[in-house]
Amino acid sequence: MHRLAHAGRRMSLLDLFPEIAPYSTGFLDVENGMHSLYWEQAGNPDGAPLLFLHGGPGAGANPVHRRFFDPEHYRIIIFDQRGAGRSHPFGSLEKNTLGHLVEDIEELRRKLNVERWHIFGGSWGSTLALSYAQSFPARCRSLILYGIFLMERTEIDWFLYGIKMIFPEAWEQFAAIAGPGDQNNLLEAYYKKLTGPDEKEREKAAIAWSLYEGACASLLPNYETITTENQKKSAVTLARTEAHYFLTQTIPAEKSLLNGIDTIRSIPTVIVQGRYDILCPILSAHRLHLAWPEADYVVVHDGGHSSLDPAVRSRLIEATENAKTLR
Repeated sequence: MHRLAHAGRRMSLLDLFPEIAPYSTGFLDVENGMHSLYWEQAGNPDGAPLLFLHGGPGAGANPVHRRFFDPEHYRIIIFDQRGAGRSHPFGSLEKNTLGHLVEDIEELRRKLNVERWHIFGGSWGSTLALSYAQSFPARCRSLILYGIFLMERTEIDWFLYGIKMIFPEAWEQFAAIAGPGDQNNLLEAYYKKLTGPDEKEREKAAIAWSLYEGACASLLPNYETITTENQKKSAVTLARTEAHYFLTQTIPAEKSLLNGIDTIRSIPTVIVQGRYDILCPILSAHRLHLAWPEADYVVVHDGGHSSLDPAVRSRLIEATENAKTLR
């Protein structure tokens, strides 16, 4: 099903649920303790299990992510992926791949004694959700996906070069870090700086990467500043992890996630896509819709990439409310 979501009289904007604290937290050790993954549960301990998958990769989760879900109905499960957020070691790229993260999700499911759960993920989280569902379809009650990203080369090239067409000022600042001789090889230039021994060079490159991404993430541009030590630390982790995945984890056409749709075709799914998503342009969501017409496809005409854009947020909450009827 394909429908346009319009804000206004016909469809009111839904707001986030009130702030809540987790009722349990812990760490999941994987790779014989090489990585320790933070997890938390909030909401109703006896409710319908729902797993939130954060973006990035490397961004980590934060308290606002709990607020997309009715805490009286859902057992809200959130974890920080390898090297991200509150997981240890912070920023580690060792044994940090898409395949590893898929296995981590399944290990977390077993640890928390979940039989089947709803999966909610956007941007990189949509990549991870699709990968997990295709590996373990019997464990998925439903999927709620937004800001579709298929981890394909054309999408990464768009991030590195295509965005210049929409945000030339932000792109010029982003490309300037690489230097004139490396502007045709931005990913390799950034990866070298972000993984190099010079701490100041790493930090400078990470801040440029994060500000570029942040400027393009919302429907209305948000030119953030990164000044505190925690902000700088998070920027380094995000940029390092994204550059690592973009360089080493691109999914080739012959292994496209679109090729695995038959495995998950019967799973109830909602795809929410902002028409003006610049980081993850609508073409990927459109391709997913064509491959999977059974999924509910919602195009938000006044939405960008961010799940907190009011119209996108509202359609996501509507999807989580509708999923209450699924068993």
